[in-house]
Amino acid sequence: MAERESMGNRFDGRVAVVTGAASGIGAAVATRLVAEGASVVGIDISADALEVMEKDLGEAFVGAVADVTVEDAVAAAVAVAVERFGALDLAFNVAGAARGGPILDLEESDWDFTVDLVQKGVFLCTKHEARHMTTNGRGGAIVNVASLNARVPMVGGSPYVTGKAGVEMFGKNAALELAPHGIRVNTVLPGLVDTPLVSAVTGYEPLLQAFVDRIPMGRPATPEQIAAPCLYLASDDADYITGTSLMVDGGWEISNYPNFTKLHG
Repeated sequence: MAERESMGNRFDGRVAVVTGAASGIGAAVATRLVAEGASVVGIDISADALEVMEKDLGEAFVGAVADVTVEDAVAAAVAVAVERFGALDLAFNVAGAARGGPILDLEESDWDFTVDLVQKGVFLCTKHEARHMTTNGRGGAIVNVASLNARVPMVGGSPYVTGKAGVEMFGKNAALELAPHGIRVNTVLPGLVDTPLVSAVTGYEPLLQAFVDRIPMGRPATPEQIAAPCLYLASDDADYITGTSLMVDGGWEISNYPNFTKLHG
């Protein structure tokens, strides 16, 4: 097992599920949870990447291969937390990706792929996570990862912005319904984050600069800078916070979205 940096023990004895755990924000969330004492089930479609994480993080991390848009797969993967660690206390729904294009030319299949993954996936995971949390009788906390694009439109990104807007409002509705069960639900809305999924942006300097010009703090976030507020919302320090949305964007929302159509062609 790789040596872990000591970050305290906020999550000693807690069991967590993290979707999209094999890379980017999900991997950062899972890694920090383990470092702070949690046992973690990481859900992702990449078996190879999950196997690497199991080796790196040791017995406190178990990978579960699943497509979060398929309910039976979600139910089975979430159940691993109880089967392996005896309970489920925390959940972080991070999995996401996008296919896009101009509305006039957008393929129905690209719309369905994106909205199913970023919106239906959060619904299915929350449903099955909350079922286990209600069964254990001690409540829990769920953090869903949406996007700045839940509130800020993007040329060529209508499926993604629609799906992420749905994630934000779903989180509020879930918080309302699940509060009587002692389950808190909150949403984090990241801006630009330097992950493999946005390498087309971060790897092309003119496009990256168009984004950075709109970010008052002048840089993309690291995955770890998104993981930190996710863990805060799941911690006891946030035990009177539910149904809220936390923008983590370096001030981007108070600026404006870049018009990068001039970079096409």
